[in-house]
Amino acid sequence: MTDTVSPPAFKVVGQRPIRPDGADKVTGRANFGADLRLPGMLTGGVKRSPHAHARLLRIDTAAARALPGVKAVVTAADFPEPGNEEVEAGEGAATLRALSENCMARDKVLYVGHAVAAVAATTPEVLHEALVLIRVEYEVLAHVIDVEAAMAPDAPLLHDDLFTKGEVPRPTTPSNIAEKIQLGRGDPTAGFAQADVVVQGRYVTAPVHQGYLEPHACVASAGADGQNQIWVSTQGQFAVRAMCSRLLGIALRDLRVTPAEIGGGFGGKTTVYLEPVALALSRQCGRPVRMVMSRAETFEASGPTSGTVIEVRLGAMRDGRLVAAELTLKYQAGAYPGSPVGAGCMAALACYDIAHVAITGYDVVSNRAKVAAYRAPGAPMAAFAVESAIDDLARELALDPLDLRILNAVKPGTKAIYGATFREIAFIDTLRAIRAHPHYSAPLGPNQGRGVACGFWFNVGGESSAAVHVDEEGGVTVVSSNPDIGGSRASMAMMAAETLGLPIEQVRAIVADTASIGFSGATGGSRVTFATGMAVVQAAERVARDLERRAGLIWDCPSEQVRWQAGQAVCTDAARTVAPLSLREIAGRTARTGGPIGAEVSLTAQGAGPGFAVHLCDVEVDPQTGRSTVVRYTAAQDVGRAIHPSYVEGQIQGGVAQGVGWALNEAYRYDSQGVLENPGFLDYRMPVASDLPMIETLLIETAPNKRHPFGAKGVGEAPIVPPLPAIACALSHAVGMRLTELPLSPPRVLQALDAVARRGGRDR
Repeated sequence: MTDTVSPPAFKVVGQRPIRPDGADKVTGRANFGADLRLPGMLTGGVKRSPHAHARLLRIDTAAARALPGVKAVVTAADFPEPGNEEVEAGEGAATLRALSENCMARDKVLYVGHAVAAVAATTPEVLHEALVLIRVEYEVLAHVIDVEAAMAPDAPLLHDDLFTKGEVPRPTTPSNIAEKIQLGRGDPTAGFAQADVVVQGRYVTAPVHQGYLEPHACVASAGADGQNQIWVSTQGQFAVRAMCSRLLGIALRDLRVTPAEIGGGFGGKTTVYLEPVALALSRQCGRPVRMVMSRAETFEASGPTSGTVIEVRLGAMRDGRLVAAELTLKYQAGAYPGSPVGAGCMAALACYDIAHVAITGYDVVSNRAKVAAYRAPGAPMAAFAVESAIDDLARELALDPLDLRILNAVKPGTKAIYGATFREIAFIDTLRAIRAHPHYSAPLGPNQGRGVACGFWFNVGGESSAAVHVDEEGGVTVVSSNPDIGGSRASMAMMAAETLGLPIEQVRAIVADTASIGFSGATGGSRVTFATGMAVVQAAERVARDLERRAGLIWDCPSEQVRWQAGQAVCTDAARTVAPLSLREIAGRTARTGGPIGAEVSLTAQGAGPGFAVHLCDVEVDPQTGRSTVVRYTAAQDVGRAIHPSYVEGQIQGGVAQGVGWALNEAYRYDSQGVLENPGFLDYRMPVASDLPMIETLLIETAPNKRHPFGAKGVGEAPIVPPLPAIACALSHAVGMRLTELPLSPPRVLQALDAVARRGGRDR
């Protein structure tokens, strides 16, 4: 741990207890989305479009319905007609119509894999036969895949009613540009005129999938009494409840959603695909329905993140001070509006204090699966472009790339380009930690290059609920409202234990369904440890005050003379000589002191501290094959205060691992018909352990978040932002020219090496 200010001494927070869900997961006992078995349960599956863009002329389900063993068949006709009102859909908003049509196509199919019908049958074999028997007539239409091609005036139009938001005057002609976003400050024209040096570049990234190991899976059961239940792999059971309620016209009170263990999400499991379909099938036949996507379906029909084209122009003075920036960001949204371009625009320059800025972003639909959130949605692509340009600027000015960043770094009191004023941030400390690390000055070997890059994520708070209950023996149960993806059960239990002065072994944490705890936003945006943790701490504090009151009743003294400290009640009246009361002793007398001990808190957490990360990596290139190997990696991050340092380190290492894949190998590949060519882990090349070096982490705790009881900041998003530019910069230096298109696969790197050789030397 790198830390210039020692954190306060806590007994539990900051320690590394064994994860409470670990034993069940390593022994195979944990129940994931597809593991539930119910009496009479059916198998559900989806008929999907083979075309990238086509009008639905007719869907004939008669033969499938007549097949013995088929119990239900649904199409869009079995869903309520959706309106165009906006709804929460994952980590963003969508219209109800878009959400509904993405789950089940209504008039047109907009990508290969788009759902057109679904079946519930007694066996997988009957299901497969029934899906084949469904006859669909299509009018095939021209399609468009790439973002800039989709923006062209003559591009095939996906939606006749899509008019560009943010364009003034409002367009009268529909297009594939769903929204234009503009933000900035100052006078960029004057800023560039003032600059001594100007660099510019065009950067391209491919769509990549979150790559969670567990595919989308759920079990839905519609009861005869009108009560409906869903068990699901999700990042937000309340979000699933809300979306299914709206899509199927079910009252929230009649729908109960239970989150299973989740085999990865990374933002991709914050929306719905199968859940409303499974419930529609169950309502039709009155039996539970289990649905699980195949890996191919997961790639074809659930959201990757956007492919992008980003143009950057930076202006600086001779001493390195940035004075002007101009960015244009073009993000694919997939079949329906809602790319993360807005966050990309806001995060792109958030690390730097620049007086004159103009940023324009475009949200563009095309014939791909609708994008979904993926860890710091929109920010990694923007960082790839901006940080690569910063690297070019450092070279032009003959400045150390870290010194250049330190010179221009935001600090407490700086107003961000997107409007917020930074408070407790340790970005400069994080930069200095990397500069002081032995890795930064270590010699490089042959065919190696070194890259450094920065990343930012806002982090959020929002609505959360939690409860703390004391059992009759003095044990404590923390009831959380958020699915546990990155270790939140442990961190919730640790914060409750710290607040109550108890050993962690005395506290257990569970994740509740929508009927058992108050509302909470999804597990996403790096919000849970901050927001839900705040609710846990407040609930534990209420329990502590109640324990003081109860001890006063037992001792027959005012509660003002009782303090709960170090896990016991202590009388502060010097005239009384009473022994402290343990939690077990008080819990054993609840019938005489007011009944069961517990508290629940629901709140909207404000004041989430942003995250900053600085990454340093060395890459080696094989000049014969173009294959790149990351040989050393160091990642520093402003974490506020690490509640469970091992989990924080794991989040950082996980972000780096995903960033390595994104930078070097991962990409959606389409053929001329808009068919995804690599919908599986065999051809979609994700990194495995042998592709990764040891990833060293530096936890910077010099700026704890004052709005959180223990100083926590979200840590899950920021670490995926710097790897793309850090690796690209390292490879650019190793190859000898600026590399501007991801992934930097062996053929692309070999092509760059050949280009450098043809012109007789390096330029980077």
